[in-house]
Amino acid sequence: MVAASDFRPRDFSLSDTTVAFFDSTFEEALALTREARDYLTHREPVERERLTPNDRMLASCEAMRLTSRLTQVMAWLLVQKAVHTGEMTREEAKAPEFRLAGKTVCEETRPPVEGSLQPRLAELLERSLSLYQRVARLDALQDPPRRQFS
Repeated sequence: MVAASDFRPRDFSLSDTTVAFFDSTFEEALALTREARDYLTHREPVERERLTPNDRMLASCEAMRLTSRLTQVMAWLLVQKAVHTGEMTREEAKAPEFRLAGKTVCEETRPPVEGSLQPRLAELLERSLSLYQRVARLDALQDPPRRQFS
């Protein structure tokens, strides 16, 4: 049984349009995560056999970057869903442990080693970067406004 003191009122500061935007972003992230999972589980291992050692190393590094981006995005979006459903407050969601993380790895676009990526992996990386950057902009909106000095 839930105690009355455990109840947190729902944060109604989000408009229906904002909620719809978050829902569509969540669905996009979930679909991309599934696509990446299917590719990395089924197709990538077969393609890997034909790669040079350098290309294999590059593919491994970039597959980890893809996974990192999608994991960070999904975690952040789940926190936002928790705020919307009243499971946590907007102030709690601003805590560092609930913010979008992994910027050093996730925002990097230069490959760690020379080589050629498989086209499907390159496409998934491009889409995951775009999604990560969009969510990073949303996450930055939680920061207090910067004071401008004249």
